Parts: sequence; structure tokens; C-alpha cells
Amino acid sequence: MNFPKELKYTRTHEWIRFDGDSAYIGITDFAQDQLGDLVFVNLPEEGDDVLAGEPFADVESVKAVSDVNSPVTGVVEEVNEDLADAPEKMNEDPYEAWFVKVGEISAQVELLDAEEYEAFAESEA
Repeated sequence: MNFPKELKYTRTHEWIRFDGDSAYIGITDFAQDQLGDLVFVNLPEEGDDVLAGEPFADVESVKAVSDVNSPVTGVVEEVNEDLADAPEKMNEDPYEAWFVKVGEISAQVELLDAEEYEAFAESEA
């Protein structure tokens, strides 16, 4: 498993990378591994509001459909449309396969650093 130190993580297995006043959000290596082969992603639209701790997207694997929760409250500035055409990118490189870029961030859930998240993920396995 890969847990990049420059990212922050949630207890619902999303990662977030802050970039100035905005942030990129995706699912962790642990999440994609648990879900198996991802075959579809349902993404929000640019301009949509997202709420910290609430679902903003979902992913479908050969096993199940799972919600993707937002670590922050804000507005979707950009959507990674490549994932709609190639959802397998989430399995191949989950830390490059970001879902959305969110701006106007006004709140966030409790975030874990890489070491804390790794310990948490191991307890979930």
C-alpha cells in the first residue's frame, strides 16, 4: 500500500491535496484495493456545492457501489472527466486519479496524516 506523505486522509478513505486556496480529492490506494476493479464513476458538475463528510460522487466496482465523501465544504471548480472514460485509472494510480478540485473551502472533516491513516487502514483490513 502507498500512503504519500504530502496528502491528508479521511477515515472514509479519501485523500486530499491542498493547492493554495483549492484542493484535489480522490480515493486512497486502500479504498481502491478493497473495492476491486472500478468500472464506473458518477461525478458532480463544476459549480456544485460539496459538504464536508457528505457524499459528492460514487464509484462502482465489480463488487459494489460506494459513496465518495468530501473532506471539505466548498464549490467544485474542476472535474476530472478522464475518469468517466477510463475509471480503471483509479485502480492504476489512485493518487493521480483525482475526482474534483474544490475551491471556496469553508470547513473540513478531521484529517489524518499519512502515518495516522496507514495505522487506521491496517486496523480496517
